[in-house]
Amino acid sequence: MKLFSSVKDVNDIKAIVQKALILKSNPFAYQELGKNKTLGLVFLNPSLRTRLSTQKAALNLGMNVIVMNMDKEGWALETQDGVVMNGSSAEHIREAAAVMGQYCDILGLRCFPKLQNQEEDYSEELFNKFVAFSNVPVISLESATLHPLQSLADLITIEEYRKVAKPKVVLTWAPHVKPLPQAVANSFAEWMSKAQQENLVDFVITHPEGYELAERFTSRTRVTHNQNEALQNADFVYVKNWSSYTHYGKILTDDKGWMLNNKKLEITNQAKVMHCLPVRRDLELASELLDGPNSVVIQQAGNRVWAAQAILKQILES
Repeated sequence: MKLFSSVKDVNDIKAIVQKALILKSNPFAYQELGKNKTLGLVFLNPSLRTRLSTQKAALNLGMNVIVMNMDKEGWALETQDGVVMNGSSAEHIREAAAVMGQYCDILGLRCFPKLQNQEEDYSEELFNKFVAFSNVPVISLESATLHPLQSLADLITIEEYRKVAKPKVVLTWAPHVKPLPQAVANSFAEWMSKAQQENLVDFVITHPEGYELAERFTSRTRVTHNQNEALQNADFVYVKNWSSYTHYGKILTDDKGWMLNNKKLEITNQAKVMHCLPVRRDLELASELLDGPNSVVIQQAGNRVWAAQAILKQILES
């Protein structure tokens, strides 16, 4: 493996989940694998779980870790070719990515969309050029459109807590005060669709009208605008806000009736409640659920370590 940017970079999702769970049971078994190897973590946007979990995963494998917060400590990057750099960008991505590749054996990159131009964001220009010019394996720490490490951790969590062979998994939209990227929702839909194809889950997405995700991530998934219908007999409910894809980056409704609470949970099969965090309490998700026995958001966040470690191990082995 030289690239981890989506579910398409994983040959067998069931196998990678099992490998992650084995690492969870014995975190330091492969410390020699990363000896004298360096992981560079490059952040163009804020991070808590992604930075700490990926750094811990690398340390568990014996790696050295360098963290670069480009948004605060680095030069503004130019991504376009053939331009005279007489503006605010001080360095071209061709040199910046290539130099980082000189210092590191593996690189991780986190970058968010601007939510202003759909075509520009969904081209993944920054991430793809980083991959092209660094000349080392690259891991997505979240891009403009996807967050694969989060989705792998989500699948690990579902595997740990499932009580039936084929649990019903629901992704439900939630209200928010500002427009958020579609990356987590896109990625979760992509991974769950793959899991559904392999008969591992029954997957449903529910959201208000106008919040349809890009068809490439949901073409084989059942989608409903009726949240109660989707929640019926659910085993897992994944709560997440995202802005509109069709009316790109816009908030179309602030309907607080979409927030998940204990009453809505009664429709489910005492479902485990998931969220990628950070979460706005009593806006996206009721505190009574977050603090209750059905919430697995902390365990889900903990599994970010084993998701990252499984991917790093696979890259180091190859």
